[in-house]
Amino acid sequence: MFISNAYASAAGAPQSGGTMELVFMLVIFGLIFYFMIFRPQSKRVKEHKNLMASLGKGDEVLTSGGIIGKIAKISDENDYVLLSLNDSTQITIKKDYIAAVLPKGSIQSL
Repeated sequence: MFISNAYASAAGAPQSGGTMELVFMLVIFGLIFYFMIFRPQSKRVKEHKNLMASLGKGDEVLTSGGIIGKIAKISDENDYVLLSLNDSTQITIKKDYIAAVLPKGSIQSL
C-alpha cells in the first residue's frame, strides 16, 4: 500500500573484473591492519620484554595495579619478584605486572 513496487531494469549492467578490485581491497585492509594494530602491539611487547630483562635488585617500580615498591629479590626460575613497600611490608608479584621502572628516589619523594 505505502511501499512502491521495485522493478528490475531491462538492460543488465556489464560485469567488470570484480576479483581484482576485491584483491586490491583485501591488500589495503591487510596493510591497514599491519600498520595500525599489529606493528604497534609488537613494539610494545618488545619494549616490555626489554624492561623485564633490565630489572635489578633495588629498582623502584610501578605495578599495573598502581603499587609502588622497591625490588628486594628477583626469582629468575619462576618469574616472581619480591617488592618491598616499606621497611616491614613485602609482597610477591609476577614480573609481568610491572608496568614501569621509576627513577631512583621517587618513593622517598612521595
